[in-house]
Parts: sequence; C-alpha cells; structure tokens
Amino acid sequence: MRILVIGGTWFLGKAIAESALSRRWVVTTFNRGRSGADVPGVEAVHGDRTVHEDLVKLAQFGPWDAVIDTSSSELAPRDVLLSATSLQDRAARWVHISTVSVYAGWPHEPVTEESPLLDCPANADESFGYTGEDGSPTKYGFQKAGGERAVAEAFGDAAVFLRPGVILGPGEYVGRLPWWLERAKRGGGILAPAPAEQRIQPVDVRDVAEFALLQAAGSSSGGFNVAHPDGISFSGFLDECLAATGGDGTPIWADPSALSQHGVKQWTELPLWRTHAGVWAVDSQRAVEAGLRCRPIAETIRDTWQWWAADGRPVDHPRRAAHGIAAEKEASVLASL
Repeated sequence: MRILVIGGTWFLGKAIAESALSRRWVVTTFNRGRSGADVPGVEAVHGDRTVHEDLVKLAQFGPWDAVIDTSSSELAPRDVLLSATSLQDRAARWVHISTVSVYAGWPHEPVTEESPLLDCPANADESFGYTGEDGSPTKYGFQKAGGERAVAEAFGDAAVFLRPGVILGPGEYVGRLPWWLERAKRGGGILAPAPAEQRIQPVDVRDVAEFALLQAAGSSSGGFNVAHPDGISFSGFLDECLAATGGDGTPIWADPSALSQHGVKQWTELPLWRTHAGVWAVDSQRAVEAGLRCRPIAETIRDTWQWWAADGRPVDHPRRAAHGIAAEKEASVLASL
C-alpha cells in the first residue's frame, strides 16, 4: 500500500503514520511542518493544503492507493474541496476523519449512520453555519458536514467518513483525560457529575488509527460512527484514573442541577460530562462489523498516564486551556454539597 496522510505529525495522524509503517506500507505525509516532527521513515512533504501551488507540488509525489485526511478540523469546506479535487486523479480512495458533530440531532438524540446530517455546501467558506443557544448544533458541525460533502463530490463511492465522538490516548492534545488523571493524582474529594452509572464512549487513538488503515485498504464507502461499543461508566472511568495514578481520592457525586447552579460548564470544566440524551448514544455497530476493535478503556487510561507521567508533551493547542475546573471553584462547589 502507498498512502498519503494529510497531517501525520501528532496524535491521530502520527498514530496512523506509525502503524502504516509497521505494516511496511509506503507513507507520504503532507503538512506545514509546524506542529510536530515528521515520523521517521515517512516521505515528508511540507506545504499548505489551502495553497493550490503546494497541492500541485504534492500531487507529483503520487499516485497513492489512499489518502487519509487527519487535518481538516479547522478548515472551511472550500479548502477541503480544493485538496480533494487537486488529488482526485492521484489517489484511489479518500478516508476522511470527520466527527459525530455532523449529525443534525447530536447530541440531543441517539444517532446511527442513517441519521440526518447538517446541511452545508461543499464550497462554503468559514462563515457558514451557526451555533445554537444551547451549544448545538455547532458551526463546527456545519463546517465538517460541508467538508464531507466536498470529499464526496470529488471521490464519490471511494470516500469513507470516520465520525468519532471523543478520541483519547497517549499524545492527546485537548487535555480531557490528562486533566482527569492529574485530578485523580491530587486526591481528596473529587467533584464528579452524577449519575455515576452514566456510560461514556471515548475511543482510543490507536484503535481509530487501525480502523482508518483498514478502510484505506478496503472497499467500503460512506460513514462510520467511531465510538466505543461497550464504553465505561463514569464511576468506572474515575476508578481507573485513581488506580492508574495511585491517587488517594474519593469521587463526590453532584446532581447536574447543582452543578448548573454553580455555573460548572459541561464538556470543558468537567471533561466528558454532558447531559444531552444522545451525547453518549452513538451507534457504532456498522464500524464494528467493518472491523473496528476497541481495547478496554482502562487500558487507554493506564497507557495515557504512563505517557503523561513520563513527561508526555502533547502539541500545544488552545483547546487545552478550556478543560478542567479551577481548584478554587471545585472546592467551593464541594463545600456547598
């Protein structure tokens, strides 16, 4: 296999490149060279995917059996369209890392691949879309739906869309799991969102990478929800964080109404907590039938702590600053319970 990874230097892109090399595939990566070092063994091409001349230069390094696009999360659909149309004659398939946010009903409703998508043109610019008053739908979701449409226009049935919810694991740059691990290590009373039995579905970055490569080498098309089919309860998640770090802490479960009264922000101040009915009701059966294999979330937690405790350094990213409740605010909420 000859593949092109757009991105390829950090988190999912890096995991994909490393796993592909371990299979003795020939891997080209394309990025601006700003976010991380190129993985040893790849054919590294540097350039800007929003610049036509850079894409023309990139195309000369093909052809490829597949493109795996890991770097479109902050791009307008028209920029994705430029990449896809520039490379459509140089690649047989396109595996696009999308998001569960493309569904019109998420996170309010359970979703399958048959659920309606947000409507966004393939040539939309960065201004298209809006974010609802309650945080859904999101402008991000509209933009990503337009990106999917752009790839579909260029590659048709040779396009595959992977729609993860939350990706965790070694190298995570958003800071969700590292924050909970650090909080568990600190110990004491830990503010936790009830109900304790709420199941969550984060998926390991290495398992997403393996599934992306499986699709690159396959013949499927269309969308796949990439979420852990078994999941883990929130209490089980915190127990595993405490076990991994050796922290002497006790979760103090607070009702969502109490958290709201204190202005605790869902999804960020208490990472992975969100009360919408569909947020963790993502059906991944189609992906499982197509070969998605998810390791136990406890393994993801342990491995992430080993990486983090060994001076793990993720790529610096502005989203990380938004995650985790301040110690003073947490103490205030705990004192009121």
